[in-house]
Amino acid sequence: MLIAIAFYLFAAITIAAAVMVVASRNPVHSVLFLILAFFSAAGLFMLAGAEFLALILIVVYVGAVAVLFLFVVMMLDIDIAELRQGVLDYVPLGALIGIIMLIEISMALGVWAFAPEAGGAVASPWPDAVSKITNTEAIGHVLYSQFIYVFQASGLVLLVAMIGAIVLTLRDRPGVRRQSVAAQVGRRREDGVELKDVKPGQGL
Repeated sequence: MLIAIAFYLFAAITIAAAVMVVASRNPVHSVLFLILAFFSAAGLFMLAGAEFLALILIVVYVGAVAVLFLFVVMMLDIDIAELRQGVLDYVPLGALIGIIMLIEISMALGVWAFAPEAGGAVASPWPDAVSKITNTEAIGHVLYSQFIYVFQASGLVLLVAMIGAIVLTLRDRPGVRRQSVAAQVGRRREDGVELKDVKPGQGL
């Protein structure tokens, strides 16, 4: 019963936070709700027995979102002084989200402490080998065996997205020197070195 309550609570918070990420007009609020959605999804992974995915979700995605938001603030040339003036307006919402995260972490840890039968909810591709392999090893077996083509396809999608972002942001500006790889490779010694026969007394 405790596991079911925690699952539905985390699921409801995840859905609500995801909706608020899109519906919020303030970008700071959107990032806060996105972090809350990540924490709630990590709680769902903990309940499912995938603690490795839960920690990876918190460490990688929450950290990446914070760095990405920092880059966005730097690229948009936002007035930092003006941004700091309204920092107190974000304290109530930030405190509320922080309290919800603390409650979620306490519930995720409490389920394992007060409900030992939660270990039976661990999802594994080999049910009879749960006690023989770790969670990380099971993920590796599934990812690099059954879903290897999907994994490689996701890498290609990310590569195409990266190339597309470079192409969209690369603009020709007058007066800016561009690198020419062909000219650098085909450069000869005579193009870069010029010998001068300076007579005595004819220096610069």
